[in-house]
Order: sequence, then structure tokens, then C-alpha cells
Amino acid sequence: MTPLALALSVALHAAPSPKSTPPTKPPAKSMTAPSTTEDLASSTRAWHEQRLQRLQAEDGWLSLVGLFWLKEGEQTAGSAPDNALDFPDNTPAKLGTFTRKGNTATFQPAPGVQLTRSGQPFTGGELKSDEKGSPDVVQLGSLNFHVIQRGDKLGVRVKDSESPARKQFHGIPTYPASAAWKVTARFEPATTPRTLQVPNVLGTTEEMKAPGTLVFTVDGKEYRLTPVEDGSDKLFVIFADETNRDSTYGAGRFLYADMPKDGQVVLDFNRAYNPPCAFTRFATCPLPPRGNRLALRVEAGEKRYGDH
Repeated sequence: MTPLALALSVALHAAPSPKSTPPTKPPAKSMTAPSTTEDLASSTRAWHEQRLQRLQAEDGWLSLVGLFWLKEGEQTAGSAPDNALDFPDNTPAKLGTFTRKGNTATFQPAPGVQLTRSGQPFTGGELKSDEKGSPDVVQLGSLNFHVIQRGDKLGVRVKDSESPARKQFHGIPTYPASAAWKVTARFEPATTPRTLQVPNVLGTTEEMKAPGTLVFTVDGKEYRLTPVEDGSDKLFVIFADETNRDSTYGAGRFLYADMPKDGQVVLDFNRAYNPPCAFTRFATCPLPPRGNRLALRVEAGEKRYGDH
């Protein structure tokens, strides 16, 4: 986007025990976008299968095994305990040395360590971060690493295609697809350029462009969500709801929606999904902005994974 051990659940507002709030029944179908139950179930299943494929890819979030924040100056990396950056056990005892100078990071491999970058031998030098696009990825067998920038922080993100999380993945439980949770929202565009302060698990915030507000109705009550722009051609919604207390990921979920058409946006909560932090403590996830915490049980989309 403080250490990633930051408990994500504290990001949510204090709430009474889930037993005190009865489950909210799905909103009336008259408030949803047209779709047959069979078609919706089929399309949702296909979408979720693609989502799982991306998650389980060799460089997907399940392959993430480390995140190290760089200080100014030199820091050694490797699996030996005397390194400043304690890389996974399957890396050389002395992998090499990272050097940070401001927002620039370089890496010098240790003698005898053979690495590649973009398929070519990498003998050392500056590593482009992900700040302005695709970062330089350095490869060593099943393991790779690259530099990320989050505000004034520079970090090294480490992935391993042979990670236990990837090998032991067993799918994500979901609510049954329901046309009642495919809701048409009214889009109210911002009258002036607006940014939204989006918190993250690092304890900092990031300014993101907020093009407007989504207004929708569930069981006769109006709710509002503010989407942000993340560089894609869709609206990105980071939201929390009352199911986070007991059945969905505690720090909220993500949802993408198509850009407004004729002043309307379809919010298909059947496609609400868990952020990367639901699977690994090494991710740097954004958290729901204060105005995106719904006093409503959105019983649609992905449920909790494991004990998260």
C-alpha cells in the first residue's frame, strides 16, 4: 500500500455479538437485475472457478511466502539466521545483499548464487519496483522475489510455487448464488474530483480516486457504497458487512462492478471475494473505508477460508 502481524479484525468497528442480530433475509427479487436462477448459478460458478485458478497460479497469492521491509543501507538476505532478511529455508544460506537508497533498491547476489531476471542471468543491479507497473522479478528455482513500494515503504515480496499454502489449498466455501443479491444501484457521480482515504493493514492510508457513490436498496432500506478506481476498467468496492463477525472474512471483502451505464451499476454480491490477506499474512491489503461498512448481512459470495 507497522508489521503485517497487525490483526485485521480490529479494523472493523465495534459490534455486538452476532447472536444479537438475526440474519437478514435476502432482498426482494424485484430489486435485482434480471437473471434466471439457473443462468446466475452457472455464471457465478464459472467466475469462481476462474478466480480459484488465478489464486492457485504459480505466482498467485497462495505462493506468497515472505515480505521484508527494507531500511536505508545494506541488508543481507538468505536462510542463515544471521541475515538481516530471513528468507525461506529453501534459499541459499547467503543469498545476497539488498541496498536501499531512498526509493531505489539494488540487489547483489552472493558468490556462487545464480539468479535470472526475465529469463536472463542476473548478476546484480537496480530492481524496478511495482510503483509504476510490472516490477523486475528475480528467479531462483521455484522461488522468486521482487520489490514493492507502499507509500514511503520499500519491501521485498517473496513467492514460491512450491509453497505449502498453494499445495494444500482446498477451495473456498461460498453462499449459494442468489438473484436476490444481484442488485441494481443508482450511480451518483462526484460533482468535483474526489479522493478517498483507504486504510490498509500496514496502518497507513492511500488516496484513491472516488468517481461517485453507489446507492441501492435492500428490504426497503437504502444503503451507500463508495467505489474507487484502481487502474482497471471497472469500479472497485472494498466493503464490510455484518457477516464479517461470524461467517465471512473479518476484515471485509472486495467486489468489482462494471462502469455506470445510463446512471446505473449492477452490484453482483455473489462475486464478493476475500482479499489476499485472508490467505497470507504477507499481503498488504486495503481495508474498507469507514463509509463502506454496511449495517446489513450480505449473505452472498465467498465465506471465510480456514480459520481466517
